[in-house]
Amino acid sequence: MKTFYKKHLILIFVFLLFYNCGIKKHIPENQRLYTGASIEIIANDTVENLQDLKQGLTTVLRPQPNTKFLGMHLGLYYYYKNQKESPSLLSKWLYKKIGQKPMYQSDVNKLENERVLKNKLENNGFFYSTIASSFKEKKKEASIEYRLKIPTPYKMETYQIDSIVAPLYEEVKGLTKKHPFQKNMRFDLESLKLERERLDTALKNKGYYNFNPGFLLFEADTNQYKNNSKKFDLFLKLKAQVPKKATVPYKIKQINVFPNYNLNDSTEVKTIRFHNKTYHQDTLFFEPKYLDEFITLKENDFYNPITSKNTARRLSTIGIYKFVNIQYKEIKDSLTENLGHLEANIFLSPLTKRAVRAELQAVTKSNNFAGPKLALTYSNRNVFNGGETLNISTNIGYETQISSGSTSGLSSLELGLKGELVFPRVIFPFPLNKDLFDYSIPKTKVSLSATYLNRSQLYTLLSSSALFGYTWNANKYITYEFNPISVNYTNLSNTTAAFQEILDNNSFLQSSFDQQFISGLTFSFTYNEMMNASKTQQFYLQSTLDVAGNSISLLGKEKTAGEPKQFLGLEYAQYAKADVDARYHYNFGAKKEQTIAARIFAGYGYAYGNSDVIPFVKQYYSGGPYSVRAFNIRSLGPGTYDGNNTDDNSSYFDKTGNVRIEANIEYRFPIYSFFKGAVFADAGNVWNTVSNSDFNDDNGNVTDKFTSNFINELGMGAGVGLRVDVQGFVIRFDFAAPFHDPSLEEEKRWDFRADEPVFNFAIGYSF
Repeated sequence: MKTFYKKHLILIFVFLLFYNCGIKKHIPENQRLYTGASIEIIANDTVENLQDLKQGLTTVLRPQPNTKFLGMHLGLYYYYKNQKESPSLLSKWLYKKIGQKPMYQSDVNKLENERVLKNKLENNGFFYSTIASSFKEKKKEASIEYRLKIPTPYKMETYQIDSIVAPLYEEVKGLTKKHPFQKNMRFDLESLKLERERLDTALKNKGYYNFNPGFLLFEADTNQYKNNSKKFDLFLKLKAQVPKKATVPYKIKQINVFPNYNLNDSTEVKTIRFHNKTYHQDTLFFEPKYLDEFITLKENDFYNPITSKNTARRLSTIGIYKFVNIQYKEIKDSLTENLGHLEANIFLSPLTKRAVRAELQAVTKSNNFAGPKLALTYSNRNVFNGGETLNISTNIGYETQISSGSTSGLSSLELGLKGELVFPRVIFPFPLNKDLFDYSIPKTKVSLSATYLNRSQLYTLLSSSALFGYTWNANKYITYEFNPISVNYTNLSNTTAAFQEILDNNSFLQSSFDQQFISGLTFSFTYNEMMNASKTQQFYLQSTLDVAGNSISLLGKEKTAGEPKQFLGLEYAQYAKADVDARYHYNFGAKKEQTIAARIFAGYGYAYGNSDVIPFVKQYYSGGPYSVRAFNIRSLGPGTYDGNNTDDNSSYFDKTGNVRIEANIEYRFPIYSFFKGAVFADAGNVWNTVSNSDFNDDNGNVTDKFTSNFINELGMGAGVGLRVDVQGFVIRFDFAAPFHDPSLEEEKRWDFRADEPVFNFAIGYSF
């Protein structure tokens, strides 16, 4: 074993030796590669946090040396490779992605760096420092060492306000009661700048419309202290000749709202006064009583940019405006010694009233059905002059079985129609406290939909749904959705003898189709940081709750003893279902173009009361482009069940369960332009908490039940992907192969079947 390691260490040493020789031979004769700088600080024992100071000084040195990866200058290597007369396509691509122009000793300006270091030291309280520098030269490389001798830093003794006029003085005095400066703190220019910004923000929030941080001045006075004491008094002052209007607060005297603003419209329009605001609209475009609640600005309130931003955000969420522009104008001759007045003008430019959107999709499914799908959506905005939006959508899809065998020639025709009306306000039987919705006003959604699905040689399924609910944002990350009324009705008809035989042989499937009526409520909570692209670490969490059948169970009647109850002659479902979807993104690299993305999903459904099983449409499934990609959609599980040995017709139906667990991890990276790549691994499955004998194997063993051994029943796979990402619109191609298939015998499950990849095509990222 020692010989093995010794040989490999020798090989690594030889590789690095040849690599370094390969780099150095490209360095010009009169140049040395710059390998970086070191800083030595000479100071007495009273100087604290020397390591932090050294790190801060290192960041200002220029230029930075060429970066290394595992001790190798890969970027530099491919720069030199690309300088050849005919570099390969691979070398060109690698140079474009990681190539770096070499930094030589001649690129280093010692005097400029010494000046920058001295300035940085003074900004940190170290005045009268001395700096010396020298190069350390080798045959083809050079580094530089800076030796800094720093004295004891200047430290603050007192902090006080000086030379600020009224009424600004009292405001600043109140704001500086809590400040970040402590006695004996080292002089720190960056801290002074941050405090000046804090005071400016606080003053603007108190109405000082014309103030800016440049009007404040910090002065450090050492006159009353001996030179060797290194102490100073810090004074906060107002600069000379600051305009009077910057030293007084402003109140909003008048608010003008233009609900249907057109930049080219210069004609006089009618005005309406409502809740101390003036609405300008020639014809009634938006009812003031509905628009008013979105505006948090109030006449005679002090100017506050936070309130202004809040108003702009709330107005933009209505959904009918293209632009929201709030402008402030000083009212002429209104400035006094202590107060000024503003006119606030809110310009709202609407979107096109009517719009039509068309989508053409190509659909492929794991049951070998494929075909086109066309969706049309008509939108009518501001339907009742209250910001309402009416969406009417229809879709038609045709799929046919493309495989050979007994199922060849099967087809599917789907027709759908949906109407949705969105009110940008709460519709409730009694008034709600407006303070509950400070960030945004909830929207009320009402929708009706109907779907016709015909499976040739099998059945026809008619389904309809009605929904009434609310959605609102608690802040920029948190969204709630609550649907107190959610009704679904399905009617299975025109069943063929072949399909009826499937139902007769599968009581589980039969029960899931029997319950035609679902009435309940749904609630979801979403925490989403994914929209904030500047964050290095992003979190996403969504939890949903779906409860059905409780309220109508009070009205249900048992028509036949021992049979499920009915409501309005329909057997209804009763269940509870909850799931959690958690995601994490770690963004790194140049421009944060590389991402490690991870996801965990867990869901559980419980049938009770009037139901033995959860309705078919509410059950979980696993596999597919948004799940475990090494398995076709709805083809994994439940548990270790192997449906491949069943009749062709029965294998047509999805494999579902009332428990679902999944985990995914993916590394995403840029390739070229809008092409991006990915390497990923997925794991997951579905199970039933109550075993279904229809899923038993040939020996009568239970295969679908969820047990403590679930970890060994996960379907696992890995693969690679290509993404075409054009300004957030993503077309995704994934190739994945299973390496753990729970449907196989235990000794055969661990097998990476790279020769049997599954192709996934989808729109958008999987998580």
